[in-house]
Amino acid sequence: MNQRLIGGVLAATLACAVQPALAQQTGNFTLGIGAHQVNPKSDNGSVLGGAAELEIGDNVQPTITFEYFIRDNLGIEVLAATPFKHDIDIKGVGKVGTTKQLPPTFSLQYHWNSRGVVSPFVGLGVNYTTFFSEKTTGALRGTRLKLDDSVGVAAHVGVDFILTERSSIRVDARWIDIQTDVELNDQKIGKATIDPTVFGLAYVMKF
Repeated sequence: MNQRLIGGVLAATLACAVQPALAQQTGNFTLGIGAHQVNPKSDNGSVLGGAAELEIGDNVQPTITFEYFIRDNLGIEVLAATPFKHDIDIKGVGKVGTTKQLPPTFSLQYHWNSRGVVSPFVGLGVNYTTFFSEKTTGALRGTRLKLDDSVGVAAHVGVDFILTERSSIRVDARWIDIQTDVELNDQKIGKATIDPTVFGLAYVMKF
């Protein structure tokens, strides 16, 4: 094999190494399967005229994402999950209840360097969180607790680490504006400000 042929083979090999691995083009869609941890911010507001300060616990659940590319590198993503369950504490009193929530989130996302090995992205959208299955315990045992649904802004950043032409590992983080009115025995007693940061890890497949 002469030097010119060897050089040609090496050049072709290098060219293939930098070819687009997961280029996102109009009409493509991706499916991501993973898990996310919802971490409410540290100060979750107060109820009962400021007499009780709330603490909302974190939780991890399996998640799924679907993204459809309306233009090259520009996609609309939907996030869904199994129900997250959160402990509700009152500072100085302890656990007083639990709630479950589903947080479907819709985002418009732009991906950079989608033809490379590492592809970052950002997104902005809207979140709808519905709360259900509230239960009371401890100091509130025997009462009826209700958290109203919430609609708010959701911001999203992440990085795709390309594995193959049709797969990648995604690491991402979201900030979601979640505020909910709190009712006890059908009477509003205050507002909970949850505003979580949501960290995720997923395996993403391109179709």
